[in-house]
Amino acid sequence: MGTVHGDAEAYEVVFAAADGVGEDVVRMTRTSAAGPGGHPVYEDATGIVRAEISSGGEVRVLATSGGQQPARVLRARAVP
Repeated sequence: MGTVHGDAEAYEVVFAAADGVGEDVVRMTRTSAAGPGGHPVYEDATGIVRAEISSGGEVRVLATSGGQQPARVLRARAVP
């Protein structure tokens, strides 16, 4: 997974598109929360998509409701 390292204030997280063709890009901003791995939690503007992103660029999508099945993360890139 390509990524930019570091604890940025915002990331664009790229998911595989639900239709299997193309990509979906979600802009996520840092929250004050930490995830299960101790890394910062980021969320989209709706608060529905949340993910823990490590300084090494690893993304762990966090479920925000029962039955949620997030798409596969392709990469994350810091937003300047």
